[in-house]
Amino acid sequence: MLRRDPCCWSGAGEAPQMAMPRNKLHGLVAATFTPMTQDNEINLSVIGQYVDYLVKVQGIKNIFVNGTTGEGLSLTVEERKLLAEEWINQGKGKLDQVIIHVGSLSIKDSQQLAKHAAEYNASGIAVISPFFFKPQSIEALTEFLKEVAAAAPSTPFYYYHLPELTGVSLNIVELLDGIEKRIPTFQGLKFTSSDLLDFGQCVHKYKDKFAMLYGKDELLLSAMVLGASGAVGSTYNYIGNLCNKMLTVTERGDFITAREHQAVVQEFIGSVSRFGFGVAENKVTMMLVSGIPLGPPRLPLLECSEEKRAKILAKLKILGILT
Repeated sequence: MLRRDPCCWSGAGEAPQMAMPRNKLHGLVAATFTPMTQDNEINLSVIGQYVDYLVKVQGIKNIFVNGTTGEGLSLTVEERKLLAEEWINQGKGKLDQVIIHVGSLSIKDSQQLAKHAAEYNASGIAVISPFFFKPQSIEALTEFLKEVAAAAPSTPFYYYHLPELTGVSLNIVELLDGIEKRIPTFQGLKFTSSDLLDFGQCVHKYKDKFAMLYGKDELLLSAMVLGASGAVGSTYNYIGNLCNKMLTVTERGDFITAREHQAVVQEFIGSVSRFGFGVAENKVTMMLVSGIPLGPPRLPLLECSEEKRAKILAKLKILGILT
């Protein structure tokens, strides 16, 4: 498969120098699924349709590519590059920001992916902590992030905090202390943890400096009340409209309506989580709502069973998400 030449990205193409504008990413960011064929190969052909669906149907104009929802760590470096190129190309003139996750167990792979994303004018890059050989201190984690960010010295950089999967449970408010001196391109966090104490402290101390993006969809309202600037999540692919309404009424101070919207999200996630709601089930949900063929997940994840699919479909209809 031939790779396209690097393309210009409207709104993100100018390479910032010393004074990088901060806190530009806000609102909802859809963590995109990776379309697969039935033979478990990446399927680039539906990404254009996927972009149009997000923008026109769900009102989503920012995306996070090759993250957990996108099975990024189950993909090869070459596959991740091809996906990054296609999302950037298809999003040109339609999406506001395309953030490419470049985290890997290998710092060399992360640097290669970071450099590639920069060459194709990604709006930003994000990195998860290594989770086999784990950083044991803030200093070790910062040093790792600094070396990856240096491979794309003019591209906005985000740290993706996911302690439930990585096992790296360092205090993130400490990570942010003076981080812009070590990583000039640092722009903010994708904070995917239920630790609202740590998140709240991050927001209180650094919301004027950095984008504070929350990653637990079922707790979005709580994070917004704390002052989150936005959120990154998988459910925004198919209930983005509902969650955008929640953000709108929250900004107006209408917390009664906001709680009603959050309750729908929690009812859906809570009910399907009782029988397992991982990437496979999430992917099926997106296919049921959008009609976009996304295929199965890649092993070691197993395909969603027909029994689970039927339960998801029933819940979507009960909640009025799917008629």
